[in-house]
Order: sequence, then structure tokens, then C-alpha cells
Amino acid sequence: MRIIIIAVITSVVAVGLYARVRFTDNGDGTVTDHGTGLVWQKCSYGQGALDCSGATGTRTWQEALQYCRNLPLAGRSWRLPNVNEIKSIVDYSTYNPVVNTALFPNTRAAHYWSSSTYVTSAANAWDVDFLYGMMSFFVKTNGNFVRCVADGP
Repeated sequence: MRIIIIAVITSVVAVGLYARVRFTDNGDGTVTDHGTGLVWQKCSYGQGALDCSGATGTRTWQEALQYCRNLPLAGRSWRLPNVNEIKSIVDYSTYNPVVNTALFPNTRAAHYWSSSTYVTSAANAWDVDFLYGMMSFFVKTNGNFVRCVADGP
């Protein structure tokens, strides 16, 4: 029993250290992921750009694409992440939401859009559920939460 507890504590500490090395809060409303080379919008759509205050909002898939294209944050060109990109910030060492909330504060434990259309039905797109970290698909005309991404550095 003692060895298992030590292994679990060591794993949690290692995950925490990995997150601190892998991600950098740039202090301008963006977070750099050194593992993927992507730069993330720190706050979800509808929140204050620097402190993530305020209520998040949902957008249809088309509105999410447009929002990211027009986002003026930090002088970057933003886009809606593909399903693999949005899945890359899921942190399974935590729950509700499954994301590092020190880096991405006030993230909703809910579905976030990806830009990836569901192959067998163009009316649907993939999303990631930040309650459990699972992928699913959703009708594009319904509302999901939004976090944009830019190519780094």
C-alpha cells in the first residue's frame, strides 16, 4: 500500500511539474504550449481577455469560426482549433474541468468546439467535453463554448 501511495504522489507531482514546464502564461491573454508549439487564448469566448472574468458564452460552429478569425488578441492570427489540438490541452490529472485552471481559469466543464467536421455527417463537428475530456460530435447549428488557437511562437 505504501509503494502505491508514493507512486501516485510522484505521478501527481510529475504532472504538475510537466505542466509548468510545458506551458507559459504570456501575460497578454495567451498561453504558449511548448509541447505542441501552439499559442492558446487563455480565456473562453465571452470572458475578460486577461483575467477570464465574466460569463462564458456559446456560439454555433460557424459563429465560432468567425469569432476566432476576427479575434484581435495579442496581434496574432487566430483560428478554431482542430479536434486534436483542443484535445491536447486536456489534463486528466484533474476533473471538472479537465484542464489546468491555473493556466486556463474559469474554463467551463462543458463542450468546446473544434474546427473538425464529423466525416460521416457534414452537419456535425467534433468537440471536446472539458468535464471528462471525451470527444464527441455535435450539430453545428447548436451552441458550444469556444477557445481559439494560433500557430506559435
